[in-house]
Formats: sequence, structure tokens, C-alpha cells
Amino acid sequence: MELIATAESVNQAKALIHAGIDTLYIGNDEFGLRLPSSFSQEEIKEITIYAHLHHKKVTVAVNGLMHNDRIEKVVPYLNFLQRTGIDSITVGDPGVIHLLQSNHIDLAYVYDAQTLVTSAKHINFWAKRGAKGAVLARELTFVELKAIQTQVLVPTELLVYGATCIHHSKRPLVENYYNFTEQKDPATKDLFISEPKKPNTHYSIYEDRNGTHVFNTKDINLLPYAGDLVEAGLTQWKLDGVLTRGDRFVEIASLFVEAKQAFVEGSWSEQLMEQLNEQLIVTHPQERSLNEGFFLKDPNDVQ
Repeated sequence: MELIATAESVNQAKALIHAGIDTLYIGNDEFGLRLPSSFSQEEIKEITIYAHLHHKKVTVAVNGLMHNDRIEKVVPYLNFLQRTGIDSITVGDPGVIHLLQSNHIDLAYVYDAQTLVTSAKHINFWAKRGAKGAVLARELTFVELKAIQTQVLVPTELLVYGATCIHHSKRPLVENYYNFTEQKDPATKDLFISEPKKPNTHYSIYEDRNGTHVFNTKDINLLPYAGDLVEAGLTQWKLDGVLTRGDRFVEIASLFVEAKQAFVEGSWSEQLMEQLNEQLIVTHPQERSLNEGFFLKDPNDVQ
């Protein structure tokens, strides 16, 4: 089993390592999408050295769509990552894969094309072209996940905790709005929109160098189905803390570490699951709710 977690700071990265996370997921938002924080090259170096010192791994996000203003910066960045000794990158743009291979840059890559990764054939296409793994789309049902897992040639990463993006615009919509209305940016960045007749909906808005991202009201929590995932061979788990900040995210990561340890030792039980899940619900941001996403849906009902 492998637990992969995002990090929002150098200190949090170190805390996650001590909590028992196997792989840290970090990056710079010029090249990676929806990161909790954009790290400088010096910070990426520091985190990588610390992780390797503790026998942990580092994956760097290079999964943005590289338009003309950025594609020329990709090769120098990949060379930096190679020199730093990071363990892998995530990639969604085939242009980056071409640059990686044509420049003979020795970096393992995980294929991450977001909502497009929905079939074993798609994953295996990129596995035969060098991908060491793939990030599964968050809109897949358990029926589909099990079918994919029996056919793939490489490990597949599944989101088990965190927010799901439902809309992305390359435009800085929040910044444009405040400029147009001649208002100052709000002191808080906890912005969200709600449906007119559903005041309890809370679609969080996150803006970075890649534009504006809108997240679903409900965050994913698959801890109650951990036993089913392990039985199906889905054991590469991703924890995304883009909307769960600080010590709270480290505490939630610790719960999944405890779950992993129970599976390794053969002591996983329904009682332990309920205990860990109760702690997760209490620790999770109260302004956001949780559910299993598409996990339990009938594939025929997903349009």
C-alpha cells in the first residue's frame, strides 16, 4: 500500500512524513494544477532531501496544460527536478512527455490527464510509452474501478480523501470580478458560490496561476470502503489537502496511516473503520461535507 499526500508548506511536508505518509505530492503552480501551495525550487530541494533522509518519496506535479507561454520553460524545470533527485512527476500534457523523452531526461512519470483517465486501454496506452503509473479520474464508480484494476499494466492512484474540481477556467474570474466592480480583493480567500434555492451548497472557489477552479460541495471520503478497495487491489491512495489546511490535514492523514497499518498487520475491522471514520468527520472542515462521490453509483446512471 502507498499513501500519497499533498503538502502546503515545508513544515507540513515534514509533519506528514513523521505521520507516516509514503509519498509527498508537491510542485509549482506554473506547471502543476490545484496545488495547496506553490513551492520554490529551494523548497522543493529541501523537501526532497528531508523525505529521502526518512526513506520517503516525492512526486512533483507537472500536470498542467502547457500553452505557448510556458512550454519553453518546461525543459529547464524538468532538468532541475532530475538534478534534485525527485522520484517521479505527474504529467497530463503529451507535449511534456515528448519533451521529457526527446531530451533524454531521466524522470519517471505518472500519467495524469484528470477526467480523461477512465479506461484500462487509455492507461495501458501510456504505460507502453513509459508511464510508471496513472491517476484515475475521480468520476469513476467502484464497478468501473474494479474492472480497470484487473486490466492495467501499471499501478493506479485513487483519491480517497479530498476535494473534487467540477469546473476550471483559464481566466482569473475572481480577480476580473473585483477589477470590474472596482472593489479590493477580500481579506479572506475562503470564497464560494451557492445555488439560489440551495443555500447549503458550498462550491469553493480556488484561484491560482492556472485560472479559477470551482470545487464540489462534498469532499471525497472513501475510508468506510477501505476494505473493499484493498480487496480489489486498489491500494495506491491519494489524500488531497487543497481545501483542508494545516494541522487538520496532518491529523486526517494520520488516520489513513493507521488504517494502512491495520491492513498490513491483518487487524483491520469494522469497529476500527467506524472509529477512524468518526475521527475524520470531526476533524474535517465543518463548512464542507463529505460523501463517497461516484463510488457507489451505477455506471449506467453516470452521464
